[in-house]
Parts: sequence; structure tokens; C-alpha cells
Amino acid sequence: NYLTKEIMIQETIVTTQNSSGIAHIAPMGIHVNGDDFIILPFRPSTTLNNLLESKTAVLNYCDDVRVFAGCLTGRRDWPLTGAEKISGQVLSCALAHTEVELVRIEDDPTRPRLFCRAVHTVNHAPFTGFNRGQYSVLEAAILISRLNRLPIEKIEAEIDYLRIGLEKTAGDRELEAW
Repeated sequence: NYLTKEIMIQETIVTTQNSSGIAHIAPMGIHVNGDDFIILPFRPSTTLNNLLESKTAVLNYCDDVRVFAGCLTGRRDWPLTGAEKISGQVLSCALAHTEVELVRIEDDPTRPRLFCRAVHTVNHAPFTGFNRGQYSVLEAAILISRLNRLPIEKIEAEIDYLRIGLEKTAGDRELEAW
């Protein structure tokens, strides 16, 4: 099947912390290949520094798109709780989370590949599905994170298209995030 590929990308919120216990929250597409979770932070980044220091992270599966958008606009004060099996923090609004530990690094001057394995996974609440407004905000957040890598005309055209789904299906959270 031409649609089959080995690596899937899951849009998550990654939480890491430094040796002082200060947490960092960042939206990130995590590559999943079998049992490997591959985190690819750009250099320089707090996520990269924290993961190299602590060797752990939490992958938060979240349907509150305000977190994705907020992290890109400077809001990173989302409520957290302690992880269960690693030294780390879990996003309180996560529907589920996976605690991971770093097992291997493929270094790269721009974007190293950090291979992690799951230590513990917890489901907190049922996933009831996405609406197009959530998808629109998520895609817009990804576009905004690439302002320095994509032509502004492309970003503006895609934002205009995403606005259609938002206007048809968004709830209060999605409108706030937009």
C-alpha cells in the first residue's frame, strides 16, 4: 500500500525539566516507529537541553488546542502534576501521557534524533474526537512555528483556508486558541 509508512508523527505536548526541577512545555511532533518514540528538537532549545540533562520526558496527549497555540504565543504556565515513574511533569489537561527515557542519540548539528522508550503510559480521560476547529488551530500553530522557514504568502493562504473549518465547528476553547 503506497500510504503505508513506517514512521507516524503524533502531535503532542512534550514536558521536560531541568536539574532544578523547572518544567518546560513545548508542542512537538513526535515520530513513532514501532516501540521507538523519536523526539527531534531543533538546536538550540530548552527541550533538547532538558532531555539531554535529565534523560526523561513526558509525552502529553491533549485535545485542548489552547495549549498548542498558547505555547507559541508565550503562554507556558499550564497546570502540571508529577509524573509517576520518572522525574518529570504531566500536563494536567492531558487525556493520556507516556513517560519516556532517552536510550540513544543520533546527533545532528540542526536537529538531533533522540530515541526514547516508554517507561509508563496512563489514560486519564476518554478521547471524544476532534472537531475541524481543533484541527484548524493545530495546523495554524504548526504553520506559525515555521514563520522563519516558509514563505509568508503560503502561511497566509493556508491560514485563510483553515479559518473555514474553524468558523464551521469551533467551540469556545478553539476560538480562544485561534
